[in-house]
Amino acid sequence: MADALLHGTVHEASEDLEAALRSNGDVLALWQGLTSLGRNEFICWIEDAKLAATRQRRIARTGEELLQGKKRPCCWAGCIHRSDKAPSRWQQAVLIDGKARTSSAG
Repeated sequence: MADALLHGTVHEASEDLEAALRSNGDVLALWQGLTSLGRNEFICWIEDAKLAATRQRRIARTGEELLQGKKRPCCWAGCIHRSDKAPSRWQQAVLIDGKARTSSAG
């Protein structure tokens, strides 16, 4: 039986992300070595993609960024789903309030 894949503090890795991570032993080792918060940021970033093509690019980029030594996704404001930490003012204004305006404007 394969070792259990480690997940984030709020989010769990999807099957497609897990398959990509397991396809490269070096990437998998780096993933397993991240903190649960670091894994959570990558998962949230991937899950936030609106298009399947964007999601696949983000999954591929996760492996690339891990191999470059990154511990969090580049250019990501951070997970807004954590209950242990209030969203920053930027996250509130852009990610939370902005989504509410967009979804109600339809």
